Amino acid sequence: MNENEGNSNGGHRIGIIVYSQTGNTRLVGQKLRDRLQEDGHRAEMVLLNNPSDEETEEEESCPPDPPVPRHYDAVVFGAPVHAFSLAPPMVQYLEDLSSLRNMGLVCFVTKQLPFVWTGGTRALATMQDICESKGGRVLGTQTVVWAGTGRDERIDRCVQNMCRLLSRAHRT
Repeated sequence: MNENEGNSNGGHRIGIIVYSQTGNTRLVGQKLRDRLQEDGHRAEMVLLNNPSDEETEEEESCPPDPPVPRHYDAVVFGAPVHAFSLAPPMVQYLEDLSSLRNMGLVCFVTKQLPFVWTGGTRALATMQDICESKGGRVLGTQTVVWAGTGRDERIDRCVQNMCRLLSRAHRT
């Protein structure tokens, strides 16, 4: 199954819209997509394009037009922390959206260092503020720290938490 195919056996349609420069955030998005599909959802991941980035692998090509969240029952936004802030391509994408009215949303960031002062909280606050200003309902946020041992366990915990948050979106 390629990046843009969802599960055809029912469930909710969940969009995972990710900006990833090094592949770390993309990996978290892929694991979330796979888990949601295993749980019976029609989940797909779409990568945001940034003209300054190197080309992505062919099977993970970015759409020429930005993804439209309205095509989904719920949406997950994921991006890295750059220079103590949310990555600029995600900021631009979110600011350019016309509306997220009444959409259930989950936001996550990836970052290298485990310290609180390295921008994760600030990046998530930016994401949440923009989403809420567009009428979205942010169900929760997650951070994945890349450095140190136990990264796979942190990713798994993040994916599990996001699945739990998304299940709330479908009960409300």
